[in-house]
Amino acid sequence: MNGSLRPWWSDAHAAARAAAAVLACVIALVPAPREARAQQPGAAASRTMPDGQADARKREALSQDEGIAVPQRSRIASLASAQRVEAQAQAQYGQLLKQASSQGALAPPDYPPLLRLKTIAERLIPHSRRFSDRSDAWRWEVNLLGSKQVNAFVMPGGKIAFYTGIIDRLRLTDDEIAMIMGHEMAHALLEHGREREGQARLAQIATVGASVFSQILGYGDLGGQLASGASQLTLLKFSRGDEAEADLVGMDIAARAGYDPRAAIKLWQKMSSLAGGQGQPPQFLSTHPAHATRIDTIGAALPKVMPLYARAQGVAPEALPPYASNWGPPIK
Repeated sequence: MNGSLRPWWSDAHAAARAAAAVLACVIALVPAPREARAQQPGAAASRTMPDGQADARKREALSQDEGIAVPQRSRIASLASAQRVEAQAQAQYGQLLKQASSQGALAPPDYPPLLRLKTIAERLIPHSRRFSDRSDAWRWEVNLLGSKQVNAFVMPGGKIAFYTGIIDRLRLTDDEIAMIMGHEMAHALLEHGREREGQARLAQIATVGASVFSQILGYGDLGGQLASGASQLTLLKFSRGDEAEADLVGMDIAARAGYDPRAAIKLWQKMSSLAGGQGQPPQFLSTHPAHATRIDTIGAALPKVMPLYARAQGVAPEALPPYASNWGPPIK
């Protein structure tokens, strides 16, 4: 083969290396975020408090070191403005409520199932600050929408919505609702939506940079195509990580509020039964972990959060009874 000629795959490799170089440069320029900090009482404060109150604050500080570790924030999230993401979420939430109200699908303030959700939220919200410095300033809101959809979400800024379908079709107990609500709160507290927007911006920058680089070298838009494909796979990978992270953080929040973390296992068993064990895409292409994998991960984390639940119940961990739902056998 003539030494001046290169096989077609060398062009692709060069473009891929160009895309990787652009990504590396962009990530290197992103400032390191402030690490998430548990809001723990300081030693100086304890010196000025009565002994009983100081002891309570010390116990609270110690409890912050237990449970699920506070995840570190991604640098990529800093590419998007938290204030703007929360403002957009609030606007979208308002539009959703307006639309639901016009269709008679927005639960009235005194509707018992909505009051049930609000009671659970009131217990969970005080424990959210461990995972976000911003949550204290959020104007939390809870609404129930009449729909057969099996869905619930918490938008950035603390905007909570549940659909009647997820409660009714899964016959959720309070503990199971708390697992869902804690999971969705975790997405907002850990700024997964903000990180998603940052990823989109990073992918756009990488795509444009690689495209320009490739065209200069005479490869057409091959670099842009490669960068775009790589960014899509990266987004899927991050999303699976977000879901697993939210499962664990949500359990931690719910356990501290006095809800049984074992309900998370029962919840996903119910979800699997509802799906008939079918209809899920392969795990490596899915934006959510497979039910079996999810249940295994949750089960492995129970030793970290069960002591939190036991303390909230005022009993020793070994004295806790099995979790009895309204479906299937109890979970020990």
